[in-house]
Amino acid sequence: MSSILTNNSAMVALATLNDVNRGLNETQSRVSTGLQIRSGKENAAYFAISETMKGDSGMFKAINEGMTATKNSVATARLGAETVKDLANQMVERIAFAQSDGINKADVQTELDALADNMQSAIDQATFNGDDLVGGAAAAVTVVTGVSRASGSFATTSITFNSVDLQAIQTALAAVDVTDTTTTMAAKLAVGEGQLAASITAATSLGVTENTLEGQMQFLDSLTDTLDSGVSSMVDADMEEEAARLQAYQVQQQLATQSLSIANQAPQNILSLFR
Repeated sequence: MSSILTNNSAMVALATLNDVNRGLNETQSRVSTGLQIRSGKENAAYFAISETMKGDSGMFKAINEGMTATKNSVATARLGAETVKDLANQMVERIAFAQSDGINKADVQTELDALADNMQSAIDQATFNGDDLVGGAAAAVTVVTGVSRASGSFATTSITFNSVDLQAIQTALAAVDVTDTTTTMAAKLAVGEGQLAASITAATSLGVTENTLEGQMQFLDSLTDTLDSGVSSMVDADMEEEAARLQAYQVQQQLATQSLSIANQAPQNILSLFR
């Protein structure tokens, strides 16, 4: 039945066109932003999870940057400790050499004093950005290495290492005087051996710490990549699929527009009945 009051065909065509336009607008938005989920409106669960993962990824990146500074401080300290170890070894050799008869101990002492001065310079220079891990008494240093959401609760993870006291090693070795006859050469050599052992321990400890930090930083890099990939899989739009959908909606829009145009001509056909 034809009616001049209600054009059912036009209403259906208009509803179809509106649906197509909504789909086209959504597709164009996904194409322009690259995201299929932009807010909790599209998918509340995925949006909440992805935002949490984005936050964790950002925190891991910031923590990694902080660990980079700490690792550089430890690497600088390790280099200083290894230099002190090498100089301590040379000093022990000179002390042992001074035990031989006929050796000019004053000349040997001059060498020892020069080595001690070099050792002090190495200690003074073994700092990074003002962070001194070698010039004072050994102390615990805590470094944040990540965050954890185990059992639904938020917490930070960390590692603790000890700074080393290279200054004490230098002070002890600088006090050795092979020209002093009040102390036996054996005792002086024992001091040298003890401080050499301490310098080896310090260099080893800092090397282990540096390696630990590097391993944790590599882990954070991989973890951040995994989180970013996970977020992408949840919220990023499939551009190949969206491109195909965009073309389909554009064709549907043209057809729906033509259908509406045809439907709007129906009342004009009724007029022909009265001519």
